[in-house]
Amino acid sequence: MADGLRRLVGAESGRVLQEKLESWYRDYEINSCDQNLNRCCEIIELNSEIQGQLFTILNETSREGGHYAGVETIKTRLLPWLGTCFSCATSGRLFETNLSLTQDSIEKERQLRELASNQTFQLQELQEELTSTRLQLSHVQQDLAKTQLALEDTKTKSATTLLAAEDEIVQLKAALKTSCAQEKDALRKLDRLNDYEQQIQILQDEISILDAQKSVLQSRFVRSRSPSPRHSESKSSSPLPLRSCSPGRARRTNASRRACLVARFGDIYAQERLDAETLLRTYISDMEMVQRIIYIAAVESFHAAKTAYRQFKIRVRDTLSLGHSGPESLEDTVLDYIVRHEDLYDVQASVNEVIRSMNINPKISFPPEIDFIVISTLIRELCRVAFSMQTLVPPLDVAFGTDGELFSETKYHRSFDSDFTAALVAYHVWPALMENDVVIVKGEAVTKRGALWSRRSRSRSRSRSRSTSPLLAHHLSRSRSPSPLRSGSPRR
Repeated sequence: MADGLRRLVGAESGRVLQEKLESWYRDYEINSCDQNLNRCCEIIELNSEIQGQLFTILNETSREGGHYAGVETIKTRLLPWLGTCFSCATSGRLFETNLSLTQDSIEKERQLRELASNQTFQLQELQEELTSTRLQLSHVQQDLAKTQLALEDTKTKSATTLLAAEDEIVQLKAALKTSCAQEKDALRKLDRLNDYEQQIQILQDEISILDAQKSVLQSRFVRSRSPSPRHSESKSSSPLPLRSCSPGRARRTNASRRACLVARFGDIYAQERLDAETLLRTYISDMEMVQRIIYIAAVESFHAAKTAYRQFKIRVRDTLSLGHSGPESLEDTVLDYIVRHEDLYDVQASVNEVIRSMNINPKISFPPEIDFIVISTLIRELCRVAFSMQTLVPPLDVAFGTDGELFSETKYHRSFDSDFTAALVAYHVWPALMENDVVIVKGEAVTKRGALWSRRSRSRSRSRSRSTSPLLAHHLSRSRSPSPLRSGSPRR
């Protein structure tokens, strides 16, 4: 018995029951019906647990007293209390049931009234929203009608504008055709005028040169007949040759000529080089040898053109120095003359010189029955361009390149069949164009690993010694350097 009573005291069930009763009393007014019923049921369950433990202690206590111990206490106190509790419990349950039903009905009536009022309020709000929506719809319909009217008006105006624009376009096309025809006519007249001016200028230059020659011959004739003090007087009184009609023309047109020559150099790389490559492939199966031949032809063409330009310039300077006068320098006068008379350049002599140099070059070879003259078209165009590039200030030249040199990204492009990891140039495909050591147009080179050493081992076996073909001999027999100061019309 003592153990059960100790457990009951240790559990503090009575204190917990009191705390629950106090908490329920504080929250009774704010709790709902279901929450209050749940609290009551919890308290009843806790009370029943306490009563169960008390009855257990009562049973153990009465058993410790024997068969007749505590009988009088049970009869006088427990049994009457049990009877009273059961009767009170029955009447209490009926009262509590009626009370709960009344409270439920009152709560439901209250909820129904709240629900009805909420629905009425919501219905009023919906009616107000419907009225507002109808007003907005009417405004939108009015705006739509206005927009349709504006659209119709715009369509009408656009149709009218389109018709007017079509008429204007037809008129503009007619005016454009007329302008184009007038422009073509004006260009033709301008070309004719330029041709006439050029011919007049050439004739005047020829006349001035002939006058200079005449004065020189007269002075020589006078000196040969009578070497007297009058020699100086006759020399000073001899007529001076006429100056150029447009002094400094070469320097004024330097930028435009430079742009045209650079573009022409690129065109030769893109067109004439490929044509020569296709022609050489019909005779030579080795693509490397074909590309080497074209590269050496380009380099030799520039070398021959520069040599011819220097000789041509010396002859012109010697001739014009006899009768030069005026504010312009002799060098400017010589340069203007060369620019205006580039047709006097004997390009065929340079072509023959290039072919002669290629025949003795040990790096290239050719079938004995065919000569390098088959690519004379490419060589001739390169010589012309190279000669014209020497008249620029400063002149343009191709870069110097050797097999085995370190590849330079600023000077060359790698060919498509190159080894892009190789650092040395195996051979060149096209030279780079330079201006005062500055690259203007990149060239093309082939980089391969080990190709340089194999090429060196075969270089001597490819050198040849052969006689000049009859066609080449015929070209070599021609005059190489005619004088720029010749009578008659210039050779075109």
